[in-house]
Amino acid sequence: MKKALIITYYWIPSGGSGVQRWVKFVKYLRGFGWEPVICAPENADYPVVDASFEKDLPADITVIRRPIWEPYALYRKFTGKKDKSIQAGFVTDAKQENWKDKLSIWLRGNLFIPDPRVCWVSPSVRFLKKYLSTNPVDVIITTGPPHSVHLIGRRLKKQFPALPWIADFRDPWTGIFYYKDLKLSLPADFRHRQLEKKTIAEADLTLVVSEHMQQEFSRYRHQQLAVVANGYDEEDFVQDAVKPDEQFVITHTGLLTEKQNPQVLWKVLQEIAVENAYFKNDLRIRLTGSVDGSVLNDIKASDLEANLELSAYVPHHEAIRLQRGSQLLLLCLVQNPDTKSIVTGKLFEYLQSGRPVVGIGYTDGDAAAILKQTNAGVMFDFSDAVLLKEKIQAYYQQYKSGTLSVDADREVISQFSRRKLTGKLTGLLDQLYQKSQPVNPV
Repeated sequence: MKKALIITYYWIPSGGSGVQRWVKFVKYLRGFGWEPVICAPENADYPVVDASFEKDLPADITVIRRPIWEPYALYRKFTGKKDKSIQAGFVTDAKQENWKDKLSIWLRGNLFIPDPRVCWVSPSVRFLKKYLSTNPVDVIITTGPPHSVHLIGRRLKKQFPALPWIADFRDPWTGIFYYKDLKLSLPADFRHRQLEKKTIAEADLTLVVSEHMQQEFSRYRHQQLAVVANGYDEEDFVQDAVKPDEQFVITHTGLLTEKQNPQVLWKVLQEIAVENAYFKNDLRIRLTGSVDGSVLNDIKASDLEANLELSAYVPHHEAIRLQRGSQLLLLCLVQNPDTKSIVTGKLFEYLQSGRPVVGIGYTDGDAAAILKQTNAGVMFDFSDAVLLKEKIQAYYQQYKSGTLSVDADREVISQFSRRKLTGKLTGLLDQLYQKSQPVNPV
């Protein structure tokens, strides 16, 4: 069986979205003739923990754990945010920054290039160079963010030039929506862009998760560029039937930051609640995961606090159960044109849940295109209160009559199953493997 070395920062026991893509690929790789070997940190500073993904791993899988040093403990001590989880580096909202935050962000962007996990690169390269000399593999895969992981791949490629290297981008690099908030100097910005360009140019295959990302990366010289989307795992939905909640529940699962705050939705729900006392009584806003205080403040200001059901991060299987039992599912994108390429794994689980999806974001982005393609929901512009209100009221009337459902295209949705996506991935790996084999003389 061919072997793939997968180098990733996010691995079990990490929770959240960053870990799921490759946990699910690893789950199905053996069925397509590939044996995964994982290299991950042994002491990573993960924002959330979810050991339930352990059940997805095949038996006797090889996981190499290497120590990592990260600056987050120093950051928490310096800023006094001792209990705060770290999301997207040190970036905070500008309205909340004090001088310590500003200095920390400047150091994050200008000293730790491309990200605060860069100190893991050199020791990992040294170890893996020795490891691969006695434990050969057929392909190396690096997945980012953090994009410093790709620097490990670049350096290993120089040591083993005949070994194919795949750089997998779950999110953009310099095109990520918070890149402009890093307070970069001109030399630091140049360094980021050069590293991104060289990574894409030198990798034998660059993987991205959306069409917009493919268009963005196409400006660089590259050897091969392909889209392998995020998806859903059918086995996560092999559960007893979930009866929809009795109330009109709108659910959002996962991280909900200030930049994702769907203010237009709170406005619309407030207006309908004022106009319809039955709606006010039936409505429940379920937010499950880490929620920024600004979101809670806006809900309270909209007189919807009594309708709020707030809970911390729950295990993945429980999040799926909550999705399936909801009347509507809420998808919130960041209001920044750079997010048009962002398609989270959560969207595909929403699709498979069989409940209507209400998206707040760009109507010409990749997520909107998928909702339209699958007929699983509607994406509304950040300021389109009129159309959003009409749709919420229509959904509510269907809920009251017991007919609220979604006529989604199951055949189109099925193309996003993790098993099928692994088949697409391994097809690309097989092509690289064949190209890397020496040609026998005639």
